[in-house]
Amino acid sequence: MEHDYIIATASTADLTKEYLEEHNIPFIKYSYSVGDDVYYDDCCEATRDKVYKDMRNGAILTTAAINTYSYKEFFENLIKKENKDIIFLDMSKAMSASHKFAEEAIEELKKEHPAIKIIYVDTCCVSGGLGFLVMNVVERYESGYSFDDMLKWIEENKLHIAHRFTVDDLTYLKRGGRVSNSAALIGSLLNIKPVLYVPNEGTLLVSSKVRGRRKALNTIIDSIKSDLEGTDTNGIRFLFNHADCLEDAKYVRDKLLEAFPGIKEIQITGLGVVIGAHCGPGLLAIFYMTDKRNP
Repeated sequence: MEHDYIIATASTADLTKEYLEEHNIPFIKYSYSVGDDVYYDDCCEATRDKVYKDMRNGAILTTAAINTYSYKEFFENLIKKENKDIIFLDMSKAMSASHKFAEEAIEELKKEHPAIKIIYVDTCCVSGGLGFLVMNVVERYESGYSFDDMLKWIEENKLHIAHRFTVDDLTYLKRGGRVSNSAALIGSLLNIKPVLYVPNEGTLLVSSKVRGRRKALNTIIDSIKSDLEGTDTNGIRFLFNHADCLEDAKYVRDKLLEAFPGIKEIQITGLGVVIGAHCGPGLLAIFYMTDKRNP
């Protein structure tokens, strides 16, 4: 079906390159550096696998915001190619240093292309939560939703996407300022694993701290069961992102399939490199629709 608008996103949706190309979803690439070498997040599973193995061997990644010029170039190319309105979905503005540059670019383009609408949605989602939102948007886009109907659906549903995470090594959260040096040291000594979630504000908060990896995984499973208690789970879908911890993802998958036989799909893919740079190998994140976000 021919539309008068397009859906665009960013590599931080942590979807696969194959999915984005199959559905003709343009995405702007965040950059990351290893030493003096700069790379761009290509959303390829092979890249993700290599990066996490390199990180386990000592590689340190840094990331950078996308500047105004790059956003403007991205949107201008879409306008030249499609000449259509744009709905742009990126990670939560509360978690992004780039959003102000995107907004600057859009303001400039409004003056140069007054007939084109570019809507930058504050999704209040991160990583695969954003990807899960994009996938749901794409389904509706391909079924014929209008521009206004799509924006309405996004606003009504974005806060129903649950995000649950755990990390294996507090060092990466310490580098990003998420935990203090002393907390990271004590946590490592005591084998403390934080269980995190994304509240409505689109930030990243710790819901609990437990001892041991398996306990952290089981805590996530219990939280999902609590979220879905009393609801119709037939046809429910999950998206998992993992950073070189596929066996843990399979463990959680199998437990959820036991608990909810009506599950329609559990998709497991690698965690995007840019998000992974701040969380490290061993991060496991689970995303799904629920009535409301709970710690």
